[in-house]
Amino acid sequence: MLNEKVHVLLNEQINKEFYSAYLYLDFANYFESVGLDGFANWYRIQAQEERDHALLFYDYLQNNGARVTLEAIAKPDKTFEEHIDVLKAGLAHEEYVTSLINDIYAAAYEVRDFRTMQFLDWFVKEQGEEEKNATDLIDKMTLFGGDPKSLYMLNSELGARVYTAPSLVL
Repeated sequence: MLNEKVHVLLNEQINKEFYSAYLYLDFANYFESVGLDGFANWYRIQAQEERDHALLFYDYLQNNGARVTLEAIAKPDKTFEEHIDVLKAGLAHEEYVTSLINDIYAAAYEVRDFRTMQFLDWFVKEQGEEEKNATDLIDKMTLFGGDPKSLYMLNSELGARVYTAPSLVL
């Protein structure tokens, strides 16, 4: 039986992961509108990952006999003037998600819910990777974004990314 606070936080995380998917689709939409289809591809794949993360939390609750309550997903509300602004918003969002995962982990630790802590270990590692990827994109855009040829190559690199579903055993 899950602790009530842990249950609520895990359930809220489902909604937040679906919001992340919406946000990244919005980022992809921005990049499509400015002709950077590789960047759009990168964020569409990010959106797929976030959707799958939501489903992992969903499955975890279901597999532990906990009721899932789905809530409305907020509409992304940011507008961007520069490509780098989108990338910085992505990093800020990943840092926010890291804080959410850490809060759930702390709540599980407080009640000695080792099963949930073990489940969250994958997400802790994943968030480290997500923050590094976001930081790397910012660094590359800062270095190369002002040069059209370099931007074209970076866009091509991001366009080659393919989706790989997470491999987490619940």
